[in-house]
Amino acid sequence: MSAPWVVDDELWALIEPLLPPWPERSPGPRPVPDRLCLQGVLYVLYTGIGWEDLPQELGFGSGMTCWRRLRRWTDAGVFDRLHRILLAELNAAGRIDWSRAVMDGGHVDAKKGVPAQVRRRSTAASPAASTM
Repeated sequence: MSAPWVVDDELWALIEPLLPPWPERSPGPRPVPDRLCLQGVLYVLYTGIGWEDLPQELGFGSGMTCWRRLRRWTDAGVFDRLHRILLAELNAAGRIDWSRAVMDGGHVDAKKGVPAQVRRRSTAASPAASTM
């Protein structure tokens, strides 16, 4: 069995098309391959180490490179789309027990908005009366 942070070919085939393309002429050195950066992100998450402690000898690039790539992918919505794809595949295979699912109402918009705030009396001390 491989390490938990290793992305196999089957999973990579799902993830790679979701990643945003690199600009033709991006400044700086040639980027670390996306697959290695993803494995670096998974390594940090699995081990709980800090980004700055990611071992260079593993070939994932620097922790900062992996972190920047994670931000780029998150901003591009990669993980939301991947989540939907994986849910659909698991559901089609009958591998999700929906009886154990929980709906979180925290994601539902409040249609009427927040009620107007009632003006509250100050709890601050009153100014002292003048004695002069």
